[in-house]
Amino acid sequence: MAEPMLKIRGLEAWYGESHVLHGVSLDIHEGEVITLLGRNGAGKTSTLRAIMGLTGRRAGSILFEGKEMIGLRPDLIARSGIAYCPEERGIFASLDVTENLLLPPAVRPGGLSVDEIYTLFPNLKERALSPGTKLSGGEQQMLAIGRILRTGAKLLLLDEPSEGLAPVIVQQIGRTIRELKSRGFTVLLVEQNFRFAQTVADRHYVMEHGEVKATVTNAELATSLDRLHEYLAV
Repeated sequence: MAEPMLKIRGLEAWYGESHVLHGVSLDIHEGEVITLLGRNGAGKTSTLRAIMGLTGRRAGSILFEGKEMIGLRPDLIARSGIAYCPEERGIFASLDVTENLLLPPAVRPGGLSVDEIYTLFPNLKERALSPGTKLSGGEQQMLAIGRILRTGAKLLLLDEPSEGLAPVIVQQIGRTIRELKSRGFTVLLVEQNFRFAQTVADRHYVMEHGEVKATVTNAELATSLDRLHEYLAV
């Protein structure tokens, strides 16, 4: 098998004096959709932030396409081809939908055009001239994902994209993730909604107390539900 696109070994991370990640190791191959599952405070979001260099001190190894990311500034990590969509979405309220989409710089060739993003998210096309403050939560999530697709990044870090959204919008986000996979994007997805995660992901890493406790493929789900329920308290 080819080397992973993202290879993390022994990742430690701190916020100030608070030690939040304890030796996280995981692999993501090109074209996979991988989820990080776990309760609140398990270290899922901190893992994404550590990959992007947005925690404080980091130790261990984060290899992206064979290049070490530990020690790089966040802007250089982003320019290497990793894009981060945070849970809070970060929509600019004073800009309309199209202006929000055009804001991030392209870091690599191969990003989607605005028209392609509007094809993925027809709701956004209808709201192209609407300011960020006028968008629903689902539309803001679509815009936050669409915005990083312009950059040319091939590894997408998505933090809780289904959080707080109506079921019909969650289904649309799921279809979008599957479409991105078919286009060759690689996705690392943080989720608490296990039922949503199993519809889009190839494998799941289960986290607890800043550590990876289990790895489960979709094919193993039927025989792993009791263990997952114990970790996720669902």
